[in-house]
Amino acid sequence: MIDVSAGKWHPRRIAIFRALQLGDLLQAVPALRAIRAGFPGAEITFIGLPWARSFVQRFQRYIDRFVEFVGFPGIPELEFIPERTARFIDAQRRYGYDLAIQMQGSGGVANRFICALKAGVTAGYYQGESSEGLTIGAPYPDNQPEVYRNLGLAQLLGCRACVPELEFPLYDSDYAEAAALLHIFPHAARPLIGLHSGARPPARRWPTAYFASVADELVRLFGAQIILTGGTDETEIVHSTEEQMTTQPINLAGKTSLGGLAALINKLDLFISNDTGPAHLAYAVGTPSITIFGPADYRRWAPLNQELHRIVRHPVVCSPCSYLICPIDHRCLRGVSPAMVIETARDLLAKGAVA
Repeated sequence: MIDVSAGKWHPRRIAIFRALQLGDLLQAVPALRAIRAGFPGAEITFIGLPWARSFVQRFQRYIDRFVEFVGFPGIPELEFIPERTARFIDAQRRYGYDLAIQMQGSGGVANRFICALKAGVTAGYYQGESSEGLTIGAPYPDNQPEVYRNLGLAQLLGCRACVPELEFPLYDSDYAEAAALLHIFPHAARPLIGLHSGARPPARRWPTAYFASVADELVRLFGAQIILTGGTDETEIVHSTEEQMTTQPINLAGKTSLGGLAALINKLDLFISNDTGPAHLAYAVGTPSITIFGPADYRRWAPLNQELHRIVRHPVVCSPCSYLICPIDHRCLRGVSPAMVIETARDLLAKGAVA
């Protein structure tokens, strides 16, 4: 039997599967860092969604190669096309991984995918009594923060450098992009406060009227310059926020690359966001932040440093839930008042968040 402990085994090729979104990948970076430290001589391939290619390029110190995931039956992130998936599986088998790590979630379909790659060793979490065909595995730790769940996989493989801090490398071009965007508004006041009113699932979106109310009050209290952020698919949501404001924000929705957005957040004095990817960027670059939690499990996704990164939530019996659209009255988020967010912002700014 192979001893898969780091330092005792030297796989040539490692595959890591995590076909998820921005926040999910940021929460996996400490595990990627630990796996690289544990297997410094291996070629590490990351199998992820198409968008993640540019993300992976930032982490070349931990990942050598990116492979675009094309879908698998039962994995909802991409449409399953049998012929395409068959070609993909065949190509990955022929490439010949010594170790394949399922970092997608609790097991089930994801473990079937990782086992289909026919790597010499497969590792991941599973639910129930069965290891679901994995060479090495552990029961899914559903009571831990996400960053520790991912680090747990590295620990299963004997990796010791398991430090939970997030990171997101910034390049000169990222800083230049952010500076160019802000240069358009040379008289912007301080503090600079970012508001991100979008989120991929509608169930995670705090009402735009509430964001607008918070923005206007922060201008009144602190003379702040409000910067509205959002992706190209969130411009309507951000425009709705802007329309309901009585003060004038800087609307940068759809105008930043991923790196430019991270550099912009890095320049802010405070970032207020729904529970979505850019909130995790704030955690990674160290900008004081407030994340508004609704249906997601805050115990899993909340930042570890809750002095610098605060959460605001309204506990209800139906949260956490997995609905993308709330089937009732969105009480978990409507119960978070603008006053709650403003009070948290006042406390952060009073403790030195203003640059």
